[in-house]
Amino acid sequence: MGRKVVVATCSLNQWAMDFQGNLDRILDSIQQAKAAGAACRSGPELEIPGYSCADHFYESDTLLHSWEVVAELLQHPGCVDILVDVGLPVMHKNVTYNCRLVFLNRKILLIRPKLILSDDGNYRETRWFTAWRKVRQVEDHYIPRMISRITGQVTVPFGDAVIATRDTCIGYEICEELWNPESSHIPMSLDGVEIIINGSGSYTEIRKGYVCRDLIMSATARSGGCYLFANHRGCDGDRVYFAGNSMIGLNGSIIGRTLPYSLQEVEVLTATVDLESVRSYRSLLRSRCLHGAQSQAYPRIQVNFALSNEDDIFLPLSQPLDYTLPSPEEEVLYGPACWLWDYLRRSGQGGFLLPLSGGVDSSCTATIVYSMCHLVVQAVANGEEKVAASSAFVLFTFGHTTLTVHLHSLR
Repeated sequence: MGRKVVVATCSLNQWAMDFQGNLDRILDSIQQAKAAGAACRSGPELEIPGYSCADHFYESDTLLHSWEVVAELLQHPGCVDILVDVGLPVMHKNVTYNCRLVFLNRKILLIRPKLILSDDGNYRETRWFTAWRKVRQVEDHYIPRMISRITGQVTVPFGDAVIATRDTCIGYEICEELWNPESSHIPMSLDGVEIIINGSGSYTEIRKGYVCRDLIMSATARSGGCYLFANHRGCDGDRVYFAGNSMIGLNGSIIGRTLPYSLQEVEVLTATVDLESVRSYRSLLRSRCLHGAQSQAYPRIQVNFALSNEDDIFLPLSQPLDYTLPSPEEEVLYGPACWLWDYLRRSGQGGFLLPLSGGVDSSCTATIVYSMCHLVVQAVANGEEKVAASSAFVLFTFGHTTLTVHLHSLR
């Protein structure tokens, strides 16, 4: 038939400036996606260097090492025959952009810069990056020579474009563009883009999970289509925590989501989508068809590749999920606990020293530490080997005025 596609998004527990560790987790996610039969894979925003690099984004070494990771990905045998997009900073004409880089079979198809940057809350993206203001325009970008030796390319398209495969069309948003009133998914969907991919770095706020879910449902309900949302998980070096709430939406429903507040470093989410369901859904929205008929066209990168398979008639489709999000109390209990775990295992410290003054702040903090210990023991019981290897056995030592938490490796 050739109309069903398997798509993959993921939640990764990355670490700022840990290029080798970040590469390993990206490769792990790609290989898991391929093993699940996915033909395309997306990951979180700035997943190669980590989102919270702060002023390291000013350093040319950060950009260089990011390109070195791209070189490793392009050459890796596990990255063939799957459409992959990764997040990294790229300097174009002496301006640094927050980008998605799309590649297939050792060829870079597109570098798509972020159109709308985030500066509210704890975000300060305009300190390091510049928004791409040339909507629906692409330019030639000269790639580093070490990449040219692998791909055989000298320049690649850089800008606001979409990928046209033999069976569908794929467009990209980056984080804040989903939240903005002028979201990119609207004009892209009017121009026939059926799969929209968003690599995000959305940190945790109380009840923000509802906002993210509702935005994806609303985007696909109004415009139709499949929406892949990939988000970071954990503490990657800053004071914020990423919940890892990756999702896949289809025509107003959520058909897949990752586990909230998990200690799993790499979680890959796949879904099987019938492209004809997108087309029939859109054709029923007559006002949408009217606007689509007069929409401004995006530059299309033509790719001789199909996401679907002709022998897909018996491939089962993903169905809408009926689920509840964590309550505010659960968010307070689990979010800081997961942040503490990442901080503890990556700081190289032997444990926590918790002063107990007798006030409500001490009891609350002790409860969060207890929550962390509970999550760690639960993860080990579920067979999370990386959690076990990161010192999963937790021992409490009580004193008269302090509570000391020591970590001992199971090995």
